[in-house]
Order: sequence, then structure tokens, then C-alpha cells
Amino acid sequence: MNEGVLQPERAGRYNDRSVRLGRKVVKLNTLPKPVLTKQGRLAVCVAVVFLSIASASFGQQTKGPSAAPVPPQVCTAKKVFISNAGGESFENVIEQTVFDGGPDRPYNQFYAAMKEWGRYEMASTPADSDLVFEVSWALTDVALKLPVLGQLRVVVIDPKTHVTLWNLTQYVRGAVLLSNRDKNFDQAMTTVMNRLKTLATAPSADASSSQK
Repeated sequence: MNEGVLQPERAGRYNDRSVRLGRKVVKLNTLPKPVLTKQGRLAVCVAVVFLSIASASFGQQTKGPSAAPVPPQVCTAKKVFISNAGGESFENVIEQTVFDGGPDRPYNQFYAAMKEWGRYEMASTPADSDLVFEVSWALTDVALKLPVLGQLRVVVIDPKTHVTLWNLTQYVRGAVLLSNRDKNFDQAMTTVMNRLKTLATAPSADASSSQK
């Protein structure tokens, strides 16, 4: 056995808390233990407090600004007129059908979804409505396969002032198969309707001012 090498003693003669150092047996519990000074403890406390403050400040910064009020007409309107602003033809692009349903599919599908929702009454003319929903479609990729195929847009307009109150735009993903493009369009329409439903129940500008 080499002198000066720290080795555990043979079993049966010493317990597992003793080691042989040369010809001497040293108990481990007699070895000096590290001691944290007052300055060290203070440094640790300061570091913990600093990290806590930094974490809280970062959490507050990432929350972002509070939601701005929604124009009251969106929440209080009872009758709406749905306008078909059209867009690129759906029938054929580079000898392929973009979607089933023809060029009026966005208008027809949105109109049907609004009637099924039942939140607003459908007006026959813009003059007889509280809001106008202008539906349009823009094709952005004629190859039909890129991640973004086009934009489905619903613009909320005040018929009295002709001012745009809100804009709901949802991108439609492209796909190789026509059936998948139809599914992607349906998903985009569902997203637009869900956003509109959330918008119609959001706090309006009138409600926000009355709470002050």
C-alpha cells in the first residue's frame, strides 16, 4: 500500500466513516467543515433578493399593454348587412381549382355562419343596418402550395360614417390536394367567426368610460 494515499480501511476493523492515511486512521467526521462567513451569507441573501426582483420585473414587462376598448357599435348592433367585396376568382388558377364553391364561397360561407350564430339580424340594405360586414378574399400564391395561400378578410364598417371599425384577417394555408385546401379554408372561416364572437362580447368604449 502506498504511503500518503487516502484509502478506505478494510471492512470489519473500521466503520465506513474512517479512512487510512498512511499508517494512521482518520475519522471523516474530524475533518474540517466549510464555514460560510457573515459576508458570504449576506452575499447570498442579496443575490436571492436581486434575482426575485428581476424575475418579477421581467414578468410584468412580458404581459404587454391592456386591451383597448372595442367600438360600441360592434357590441350594441342588432341588424347587420353583409357585403361581398369579392376578390380573385376561385374557379381556375394555372388550370387548378383553388377551392370548391366558386368565387362567392367566402361570402356564402360567412353569411351562413352568421345566420347559424344568430347574434345579429340580417338587414336587406346597408341603410337599414347598424353595421356592415364586408367580406373579401385575396389570393397570394398562385402555386397553391406555399404555407400561405391567401387572405380571408372581414371588415366591420359603420354605415353612417363609412369608417372602418374593425378588420378581421385570417391567412389560409396552401395545400397540394384540393380537399386539404377546402379544409384549410373552413378552418380560416371558423377562426374568423370565433374572433368575431369574442369581439362582440368584449368591453366596449362606452362601458370603459362609464367605469371611470
